[in-house]
Amino acid sequence: MTEDFVAEGALVARDLDGEVAVLTMQSAPHNLLGERLVSELFAALDWARTAGARAVVLRSGLRHFCAGADMEAFATAERGEATELPLLELLQAFDSLPVPVVASVHGVCVGGGLELALASDLVIAAESAKLGSVEVTIGLAPLMGAVQRVTQRAGAARAKEMAMLGRRFDARTLERWNVINRVVPDAELAAATMTLAQELANGPAVALASIKELVSIAASEGVTAADQKMKAVQAGIWRSQDLVAGIASLTTNGPGYARFQGR
Repeated sequence: MTEDFVAEGALVARDLDGEVAVLTMQSAPHNLLGERLVSELFAALDWARTAGARAVVLRSGLRHFCAGADMEAFATAERGEATELPLLELLQAFDSLPVPVVASVHGVCVGGGLELALASDLVIAAESAKLGSVEVTIGLAPLMGAVQRVTQRAGAARAKEMAMLGRRFDARTLERWNVINRVVPDAELAAATMTLAQELANGPAVALASIKELVSIAASEGVTAADQKMKAVQAGIWRSQDLVAGIASLTTNGPGYARFQGR
């Protein structure tokens, strides 16, 4: 059952499909990232947390996923100053959300749009999608972590190629480079996204949150730091009802039959 939480005039529609929070960007014409859309993304992530969602889908209700930043955000360049958009804080909001976020990408996904996708935990894209770091075409560099994240996923050479040349790439190429997770035929994107999100939402929430946190630590601080913090990060798993249920199900039914309550 889907519950609809769309506010009139909202740039990010909010729906709860079971335990999956579906956040749909709808800032015409191309979901350009400006002050209001960024603010609503913050609010939507907070809503997903308080609504008790166990997975989040970030998608677009328009022709394109996101064509980058609203040029008004760069008006500060005339004063030789950086944009005032809280871009690092938005990355941190994605990272600190204790549930998986799945970006569902179609159409154009460039600049800040690609960075929104890369801030998510998993990226699934339509076969016809075009993605890229195109900021150099206006004399800019990626401002929301694309360089670092592509370096982590695909290596320094690919990160430089994408950010320095400013080209758009087809989804299959970026899947092959490990920049995104999965590519599906256009007609299957919505269904494939929800199947993946529902699988995550039905998983052991405490364990998934610990996995997300450890990956973040390893990516930002290194494997040794993650090893040192692993016991503390995973402490909650041992107190979770899902672990008890999982072990009982394995003993009784064998692997793959556990039903988790997310606690």
